[in-house]
Amino acid sequence: MSDFLPTGIQLTYLVAASLFILGLKKLGSPATARNGNLVAAVGMLLAVVATLLDQHVLNYEMILIGLVIGSIIGAIAAYKVQMTDMPQMVGLLNGLGGASSALIAVAEFWRLLDASQPIPLDVNISMLLDVLIGGVTLTGSFLAFAKLQGLISGTPITFPLQQPFNLLLLGSYLAGSAYLIITPDSLPVFLGVVAVSLVLGVMFVLPIGGGDMPVVISLLNSLSGVAAAAAGFVVMNNMLIIAGALVGASGLILTEIMCKAMNRSLFSVLFSAFGSVSTAAATASGGASSQPVRSIDAEEGAMMLGYARSVVIVPGYGMAVAQAQHSVRELADQLERMGVDVKYAIHPVAGRMPGHMNVLLAEANVAYTQLYDMEDINPQFEQADVALVIGANDVVNPAARSDKNSPIYGMPILEVDRAKQTIVIKRGMSAGFAGVDNELFYKAKTTMLFGSAKDMVAKLVSEVKQL
Repeated sequence: MSDFLPTGIQLTYLVAASLFILGLKKLGSPATARNGNLVAAVGMLLAVVATLLDQHVLNYEMILIGLVIGSIIGAIAAYKVQMTDMPQMVGLLNGLGGASSALIAVAEFWRLLDASQPIPLDVNISMLLDVLIGGVTLTGSFLAFAKLQGLISGTPITFPLQQPFNLLLLGSYLAGSAYLIITPDSLPVFLGVVAVSLVLGVMFVLPIGGGDMPVVISLLNSLSGVAAAAAGFVVMNNMLIIAGALVGASGLILTEIMCKAMNRSLFSVLFSAFGSVSTAAATASGGASSQPVRSIDAEEGAMMLGYARSVVIVPGYGMAVAQAQHSVRELADQLERMGVDVKYAIHPVAGRMPGHMNVLLAEANVAYTQLYDMEDINPQFEQADVALVIGANDVVNPAARSDKNSPIYGMPILEVDRAKQTIVIKRGMSAGFAGVDNELFYKAKTTMLFGSAKDMVAKLVSEVKQL
């Protein structure tokens, strides 16, 4: 039995890794994402059970206490969190993942130091990388959470000599790491590099605006995976290495997808403090242009929608904030009962995180078959009688296609201006996170329905029912 156990554990790890890969594949589509999550969860259960059977586990009582406490907290949080707050939840989970990985490195360093054992070079380097990546992920994710939750300003926060200060911090970390490689048993220096890594995480996210949080969340998710892989090298656990590598790679791919959807490089997202100047100027002027706009009321909007043959609904951040997804689904159901073909157009960076709109609409029981990615829906806008934009701004701005001087020029957009008529539900004429006017609002085929997304959609439902 003792000879079989290590082999059985490794085989279980192999099965778990296969389930992780299969789960990630299924997560690529909204229609299979729920099953993919379940498959990956089964894989994680197998990995946890196999690890608990490992002979290196010495204290099952403490592990059981941790599992019980963590399960209770996780169940309560999952039950109570609103779908609109899911980005904040993801930010917290990313941070906790980074923290757990960094703590593994700290615990291993402390154990070797206490046992007066020499620290091998490869383990030492793995610990230092784990502390750096895990620490940055921890404080960076918590700061992203604070920005998303409104605990601090979501605008980029900069100060003079910020980049030189960041370089000084990074240099300090590298110097401390070099010292620890030469003198690996220095506890004060080790604690010093831990502290520097935590400060680096804060400085990493501080100058990034709230509009860039989809990219930041994806990147921090990737970093949490890399930190887990580094922790796997520290404790020589194959499962942790594989799982961390999968999370790191998939998060990095998603980050690249988000950057392409915004037509920006990762470097510009992290270091340009995008929107700090232009957004401030737009706010000061109200983001309004002197050009005239056509405004309608809910009754007129209902007539346009009710007598259309095809309607494309474009949800945006404003819909998420107003929690209007259930009202939107009710409107779509009513239109379908009247014979209207209804589709939903989903932009990759609509909302506060990748897939945010998909999650919100799924929570409102919108059928997956009605959700269309940008590449699939754009060719269909010309045949749409009405495009109903709910709280979206920059992702539908035609300037991205036509104005070479615009900061969003080249960004892929949902081409709602090609529809026969466009209705935009918005509180006012304020600019989006890019801080530029939206040309769509002034088009001859565009009408504005001013007000809260939830209130306006509810009024549209009421008026459509009376047609």
